[in-house]
Amino acid sequence: MAGFNGLGQYATTVESGTSHYSTWRKTPSQVTTAGVWFDTSMSPGNPNPQYYAATPLIAQQMKRSTDGGLNHGAAVTPLAKYLNRFLIMSGSATGLPMSYILCDYLLYYPFVDTGTNDEQFMDNTNTLPRYTDGVGVQMMAVSVASNSGTLPTFTVNYTNSDGVAGRTSVVQRVNIATANGSIITSSIGSAISSGAFIGLQQGDLGVRSVESVTFPAVTDVGLFALVLVKPLITSVILEQTAPSEVLPIAHQTVVPRIYDDAMLSLLTLPSGSLSGVAFHGEIETVWN
Repeated sequence: MAGFNGLGQYATTVESGTSHYSTWRKTPSQVTTAGVWFDTSMSPGNPNPQYYAATPLIAQQMKRSTDGGLNHGAAVTPLAKYLNRFLIMSGSATGLPMSYILCDYLLYYPFVDTGTNDEQFMDNTNTLPRYTDGVGVQMMAVSVASNSGTLPTFTVNYTNSDGVAGRTSVVQRVNIATANGSIITSSIGSAISSGAFIGLQQGDLGVRSVESVTFPAVTDVGLFALVLVKPLITSVILEQTAPSEVLPIAHQTVVPRIYDDAMLSLLTLPSGSLSGVAFHGEIETVWN
């Protein structure tokens, strides 16, 4: 059976070299906002940026082979691959301290319009490529064309991880952040902000698909991608002189599995603008 059956086997596998190591670099060009989550997958660097550009409202699967993302190595099936180590360092103190979340990017719905009161229905011909039961899968709203600041609210109708359709998200308010890549539901000044991820209906453990998005009253002029992700690790980089290193086997109760062709990238919560700030990092995976 693929995977590890104990710490001893895990350590032996790491020492034997059954692993993959790579480096990465991101230098955002966007002027980010303090206290607003930001999707670095849209930033220049290595890996290359991606822009959630596809036919509006039709679900698009996300994979490393088609969308890029951090290099975690080749496919290892029938073995199972896990995250052994993740590191991030900053070339500047600007924007620090900064929390971050490493996610597996799964699926997105392009070009949701903040300028209409009509219910916007999604096409779910394409389904989740990984974490297909939806447990732990979260929704985030990533700006791809900025709003003007009228602060509309919206809700998302979705199917939860139990396969129950017709679930309704917490009411979300759009923020005034203008940078493409900003999470539009993230705001330190809104009482109904849900941060990086859209709040689910009480009792739900995740999302399998999205059925529709509705702006019931006020509208704006922006566009966003509704993205489904699976958070893998969460940490913080405190200062320029102190890289942040996560060793899941030591720091977490669960070591994240990295599936073949997974598209990995970072969400960040900066303390200011990240424009021109170079972030360098390392990622190491191990399999058995």
